Amino acid sequence: MTIAKPFELEVTHLPDHTELPESEGTFVKNFQEFPQSIILTDSLRPILQRIHPDGRYRIGQDCGIYWRLTDLLERGAEAPDWFYVPNVPPLLNGEVRRSYVLWKEYVAPLIVLEFVSGNGAEERDRTPPPEPGQAEEQKVGKFWVYEQAIRVPYYGIYEVKKAAVEMYHLEDNCYQRMSVNERGRYPIPQLGVELGIWQGEYDEMNLPWLRWWDSEGNLLLIGEERAAEEHLRAERESLRAQQESLRAEEEKQRADRLAAKLRQMGINPDEV
Repeated sequence: MTIAKPFELEVTHLPDHTELPESEGTFVKNFQEFPQSIILTDSLRPILQRIHPDGRYRIGQDCGIYWRLTDLLERGAEAPDWFYVPNVPPLLNGEVRRSYVLWKEYVAPLIVLEFVSGNGAEERDRTPPPEPGQAEEQKVGKFWVYEQAIRVPYYGIYEVKKAAVEMYHLEDNCYQRMSVNERGRYPIPQLGVELGIWQGEYDEMNLPWLRWWDSEGNLLLIGEERAAEEHLRAERESLRAQQESLRAEEEKQRADRLAAKLRQMGINPDEV
């Protein structure tokens, strides 16, 4: 479990998810972003259900993570394209979260992924907050927020144009660039999975997609792939059963012919 950094806020009331804006008013970056999030979530869910049989985990997609209070509330939040938080209840006080508020929940995401639509400068921005007394006109950089404020253990920057993902691991409070393993992917030991690039078609688009594999190198399938694989397995079992039935019928016919020949020779086949 990763605990977020303590907050030193000179306020008498800390707002919760029902009191904070749930949108920063920006559009989704492109038409790949939504199906990409579906692939990541759908394929990983069986793993998460095994790790969290009590259902205590959450996945966020373009949901705000509030890490500080500012005059303009949206400036105190980041909205990752995809993130996973372990060991938190599905509902908060019986309600669906409108956003994820660290000073109310304290558990930081284990993984944050950003999908680059520009040149990646925004996702690699290390701009720190202004010094006390300075104006807050310049937005704090995403990289700095994930590394120094939220302290996300794994941060990934996915660039579809380059068919590449760049991963960072938090070590001694600083991000270290990760190296790929022998399969060209990034291991996430806490989940027993690897993250990498898969070229293929989904949602009628043939693109390099960000996907999960298990620790043995097997691609984690999404629901429709699992259904197709199960259908293929059922067809193979049906074909195998038909072949077994055909073999059994051929054996019976062969035995019947042999029995008929023995009777022609005056031999009772039941006594042989």
